[in-house]
Amino acid sequence: MGLVLGIESSCDDLAAAVVRDGSQILASVVHNQDLIHARYGGVVPELASRDHVRHVHATVERALHESGSQIDDLDGIGVTSGPGLIGSLLVGLCFAKALAYRAGKPLVGVHHIEGHLASARLGPEPLACPFLGLVVSGGHTALYRIETLARIELLGQTRDDAAGEAFDKVAKRLGLGYPGGREIDRIAREGRREAIQFPRPLTGDPGLDFSFSGLKTAVALEVDRRESEGGLAPGDVADIAASFQEAVVDVLVQKTRRAVDSTRLSRVAVVGGLAANRRLRERMETFARERELEIRFPEPRLCTDNAAMIAAVADRMLSEGARGSFGLEAFSRIPLGRIAGAED
Repeated sequence: MGLVLGIESSCDDLAAAVVRDGSQILASVVHNQDLIHARYGGVVPELASRDHVRHVHATVERALHESGSQIDDLDGIGVTSGPGLIGSLLVGLCFAKALAYRAGKPLVGVHHIEGHLASARLGPEPLACPFLGLVVSGGHTALYRIETLARIELLGQTRDDAAGEAFDKVAKRLGLGYPGGREIDRIAREGRREAIQFPRPLTGDPGLDFSFSGLKTAVALEVDRRESEGGLAPGDVADIAASFQEAVVDVLVQKTRRAVDSTRLSRVAVVGGLAANRRLRERMETFARERELEIRFPEPRLCTDNAAMIAAVADRMLSEGARGSFGLEAFSRIPLGRIAGAED
């Protein structure tokens, strides 16, 4: 398509990026709110949306400046329209509408998960289609078959908590910092993965769905038991974190292995915030070598929420003729595959 501005505000991170031809990142700016939400151990929706309002203009302006672009240079604008926190989504969406109207640029709404899947194709060596996509983040855990970026099939998803959400809740119960995924990853390196045999939910189930609520509860019960027996001993937190992390990774690897067997795909992408987890990368890379698969992890800055992935999807949509109206809405939930930015 050319030069596309992406805006992402679905949760606590606010991001803007300028991407050329759907793959070349000219600028990617992320304003995160870790310090705001750390005291609560999780995202507070009202605080997230208020902070977005304060920083959306400056974030977009910085992305344009770093890319050496002006608004008039853009060929289009893409913005996340769902899924996510409604208040947060509306900030980015309303700003994108105003900008598109003022500049006379085409606008499309982008599905957040399509963005994560597209992140595997950003950079100089994009992963070729078709491929198997594992999305693991704070709000989503799912497996997809990506025939093309416009033809995506859901194979399995979590029935309750997402893997990243479980990481955040366990980190909070262990008294670790925020975000929980990063803190569990850090302290687990000091612990013993085999110290506690936590359950591996649904690994005996023949399907490709996930479940992490029971595992999260098992960790909480283990912590309660130890605290009632005199408190956590030195090293207990690291052992619990390492054992919990290993259980989650076991589930993700086993389900991915099953999906590869059923689809016979030879390429795999692991995307989303938890794709930055060192143990998950290590285990997935070992699995890929065993099966002689091509595996791709986005660089760490593209694992967490970012706008480059939104711009990449928008570029494809715009090149295919999709155009959004100024009646474009935000959706807390929206099925993958629905082109939220297209005119009805």
